[in-house]
Amino acid sequence: MGMRFRTFICLFLFFQSNFGQSPAKLSSTEIYHSLEKLNFLGSAMYIAAHPDDENTRLISYLSNEVHARTGYLSITRGDGGQNLIGPELRELLGVLRTQELLAARRVDGGIQFFTRANDFGYSKHPDETLKIWDEEAVLGDVVHIIREFRPDVIINRFDHRTPGSTHGHHTSSAILSMEAFDLVSDPKAYPEQLSKLEPWSPKRLFFNTSWWFYGSQENFEKADKSRLIELNTGVFYPMLGLSNNEIASIASSQHRCQGFGRPTTRGSEEEYIELLKGEMPSDNPTDLFEGIDTSWSRIEGGKAIGEILYEVEENFDFKNPSIHLNALLKAYRLLENIKDEHWKKIKLAELKELITQVTGLYLEASSDAPYSNPESRVRVEVEAINRSDASVVLNKVSIGQLATTQPGSVLKNNEKENHTLTFEVPSSTSFTSPYWLSEKGSLGMYRVDDFELIGRPETPPAFIADFDLEINGTSLRISRPVIYRYSRPDKGELYSPFNILPPASLSIRDKVLIFDQASPRQIDVVVSALKDDLEGSLGLQVPSGWHVDRMQYPVSMKKKGEEKVFSFMVTPPEKESEGIITPVMTVDGVKLMKELVTIAYDHIPTQEVLLPAETKVVRLDIKKAGQNIGYIMGAGDEIPSSLEQIGYTVHELKPEEIQMGTLGNYDAIVVGIRAYNVVDEMRFKQDALLDYVHKGGNLIVQYNTSGRSGLDFENLAPYSLHISRDRVTEEDSPVEILHPEHPLMSFPNKVSKADFEGWVQERGLYFPDEWDQAFIPVLSMADQGETPKEGSLLIASYGKGTYIYTGLSFFRELPAGVPGAFKLFANMLSQNKAKLPQENPVKGK
Repeated sequence: MGMRFRTFICLFLFFQSNFGQSPAKLSSTEIYHSLEKLNFLGSAMYIAAHPDDENTRLISYLSNEVHARTGYLSITRGDGGQNLIGPELRELLGVLRTQELLAARRVDGGIQFFTRANDFGYSKHPDETLKIWDEEAVLGDVVHIIREFRPDVIINRFDHRTPGSTHGHHTSSAILSMEAFDLVSDPKAYPEQLSKLEPWSPKRLFFNTSWWFYGSQENFEKADKSRLIELNTGVFYPMLGLSNNEIASIASSQHRCQGFGRPTTRGSEEEYIELLKGEMPSDNPTDLFEGIDTSWSRIEGGKAIGEILYEVEENFDFKNPSIHLNALLKAYRLLENIKDEHWKKIKLAELKELITQVTGLYLEASSDAPYSNPESRVRVEVEAINRSDASVVLNKVSIGQLATTQPGSVLKNNEKENHTLTFEVPSSTSFTSPYWLSEKGSLGMYRVDDFELIGRPETPPAFIADFDLEINGTSLRISRPVIYRYSRPDKGELYSPFNILPPASLSIRDKVLIFDQASPRQIDVVVSALKDDLEGSLGLQVPSGWHVDRMQYPVSMKKKGEEKVFSFMVTPPEKESEGIITPVMTVDGVKLMKELVTIAYDHIPTQEVLLPAETKVVRLDIKKAGQNIGYIMGAGDEIPSSLEQIGYTVHELKPEEIQMGTLGNYDAIVVGIRAYNVVDEMRFKQDALLDYVHKGGNLIVQYNTSGRSGLDFENLAPYSLHISRDRVTEEDSPVEILHPEHPLMSFPNKVSKADFEGWVQERGLYFPDEWDQAFIPVLSMADQGETPKEGSLLIASYGKGTYIYTGLSFFRELPAGVPGAFKLFANMLSQNKAKLPQENPVKGK
């Protein structure tokens, strides 16, 4: 990360949740840029469906060129996608993508919001999406967030008029925005919100269109543009040393788990927005806020404040910003007395931060450890330093009612002052974890009962330190989250959130355990002590019909960070069965049933997530032929460990290990999801893989994404095969077995329609739509109202071996413990041990 970007990113830290981040230390030009934003009283909100849907060019333009307070409302947290940088999927992927969005907002200057909607996976139509999401509840969240943020201008990323033409989540986000635009001003709509919020009337609603939505550049050129506004978002900001599109590129590159890293761009760049509701700007066609008073005169009593702050902006001293301190303090005192609570709250926070920056005032409260527990002692080191000639008195530092120090000391120029606060964490303190994961939700919705949390990007910090100061005779309270500051020899100074955690974390390594026999099996529970002198008892809850060899283990661990493994023998029933086992530890009469999962990447603050410490167990009658499996990892999945669950020996094949004539010891080789998309070396290894098949091997290739013209890979298969964008998104869609007696459906396990029950999120994606007649399709499936798709599972003989291509979502089904998916995958792995048909019963399409 270059110095210019490190400086630039600091500028936005106090506009967004920033605990766990290095505190803002602004240069004079950045202070001036913040002053420009302080003097603009207008808000805009951008609305789309997922992380990465947002147009960072437009968000940055509104924030940094227009100086508007700019929010991005992502309806979901992106939980249903894939992860290119690690193993996190579903809930954990949502946590990771939430933090990547916050990282993007720290770059482009936006403010992040979410609804409670869960990204349940790809949806073809908004009717399906809104049914699964609970349309009324998600619409209420959108209304809530708009009423709270109070945008003058709303911009939709997607077109509400084209249902079925794109992801159902995309269209749904625009439909919800259209409905909410009218409802937010209606006191009869969601009246329960009005005990804390007020109705609001946005001025304009736009759709962020482009030539792409018209099908071609030619169509766009011919289109009626009377309701379109053209904006040049490629402007250059000399004070920041960056152009708007460079900022946008850096922001979108924070979406690393989705592979959105890209080079920065420069130069003019046009964006188009179409007016959907409200009046078109007439005097200035590029002024989205025309007719809206965005000056200090917008609020009663604001004119006097504006007279002060506009003069500061006009005569700003870049060499010595502190000379403006008294003017800023005068504006602050006036602002404290205005009646408009909305703008008062926003602008007081911005103004307080400007005051701290022009005085070089640094305030920090850092704990002596990254986490603590309820009823434990915490030591917090407080640092305060004034780096100006201003008169600054530190009257008091407090952490709620728990700890207070009242030094009443003068902070002399550049002389650091330190204090120590200690307190006991109350027993009622909630554990730190993403708030939307605290309670079990549904397929389409997270459960959040706290009205104050709806819309928030993350859980508020565990504790806040309040600094009561007197600056040149004016009293101010400046708040800072209690964080943990530390250093590492290979990283230098680092910051992380200070968390409150339970006394222990419980975990079973495998989240799905497959019992392929009725014999007992050892299950190990790992207990990790999160406090010193941990004492308790550990048991295991098992489903009805399952048995465990003991009721309890006594647990005694002296030191925080210590781990112990406790083994239970679990016996499954004779017949097929599935259920959940849960370790339960009792400490001081409190039952603990959570596992602590850490998400650590350099581009986001470290996240601690508490999830149910449960494991799915499946008693499954499954047969298999062959033992040794080579697995080529792609974009990351958990299939290798799932295969080990049913007794296979799995070796992860590195690209350099794939050589002609060296693969014969493997009974099957499996290519992971999107391997041909993300592993460049695969382009040069295909000849060796096809040679392995020709000599009698069994190659299974899982789904790869395709562009509009298909996957750019000439010899993906031994015969012609075209990968399309076909998918079946309804996980319960009917499946027809085209050839029940084909070995793929009958050897060594008989696969029936019942084996396609209980699948999760989808059937599959990126199915081939054209193939050589050497391939045999064995399954047919379709979403409701669509034509059948036969490309989900194709098999062909090649030489002495077999080649299989599948778009079925095994990467979701096996980790979820879907019994039928295990049977089918075992059959796929066994095919070179079966006698395949010599004649193809179905010709290629």
